Amino acid sequence: MARKKPTGKEEFVFFDVLYEDGSQTSNRKVSATLLGGLDGDEPAQGVIEEQDAEIAERSGRKRAPIKTVTRSKAK
Repeated sequence: MARKKPTGKEEFVFFDVLYEDGSQTSNRKVSATLLGGLDGDEPAQGVIEEQDAEIAERSGRKRAPIKTVTRSKAK
């Protein structure tokens, strides 16, 4: 019988984002390959800001600046 090839699925880490206007979004996906090392979770905010900019461009509605980014709690 033939063996299955690995799928190479990308791993993601989920974050909760609190904005300066008090709004919040949950479970924002960030690639796990960008996290860790000396910077820890700091690169996540930059990735989420890029996602927000792309969403704002498509929707025409700008998001408030990010206040905090924290990992979502495990289920």
